[in-house]
Amino acid sequence: MTTPAPIDKTAIRDAATVIVMRDRTTRPKVLMGQRGSKAAFMPNKVVFPGGAVDPADAQVQLSRPLPPLCAARLEEDAKPGIARALAAAAVRELWEETGQIVGHPAPWPGDVPDDWLTFAGTGHRPVADGLQFVFRAITPPGRPRRFDARFFLLDAEALATDPDDFSRATDELSHLQWIAVDEIRNYDLPFITEVVLAEVAARAHDITPPDSVPFFRNDDEESLFLRLRGHPMAD
Repeated sequence: MTTPAPIDKTAIRDAATVIVMRDRTTRPKVLMGQRGSKAAFMPNKVVFPGGAVDPADAQVQLSRPLPPLCAARLEEDAKPGIARALAAAAVRELWEETGQIVGHPAPWPGDVPDDWLTFAGTGHRPVADGLQFVFRAITPPGRPRRFDARFFLLDAEALATDPDDFSRATDELSHLQWIAVDEIRNYDLPFITEVVLAEVAARAHDITPPDSVPFFRNDDEESLFLRLRGHPMAD
């Protein structure tokens, strides 16, 4: 099997997306919102909360880190140290776009980065042990913006806030709501969101890490569907 050529990532930003799921044992629902009509990336689409990694995310001290297997898979075919930055970005983006907190009450060590001031102002520090890495996808060439997005599944019970209270959300996403997985295809979804949903729906009743993580890789020459396994004994 020919090894894929390295991707030129000069115009591709690392990003984190969070799939928050509730009612997993009955009728699973996921938290989604709608992007604005003037958004440069995926206007009007119904999406999961998420966004690009900010430089300060790599410096954030997580109170509880990612599970070791998730961290190992995130580091595969990626720059060293990316796992912590992605986990922090996932927590921050969820907070900014929905007002939901993944953290526990505790003071921050040292200075708080500007992008984290509002989160820290709630009296919480971010935790990442409830995040489960379930999918990776690179935006195809030719789009106005390209991201190397990692998708994290999070059970709603891990939220430190009322899952129905979006009063502290910014205006990045509108119509924030819990959508039943069996009805979600009635909404205007990006293609990759549909692909990820199929993967997540199959795991709604399974809280254990997947045997491998799908990687939908797009570069200038071809699209590949790969699997990330990580090291089974990572610690």
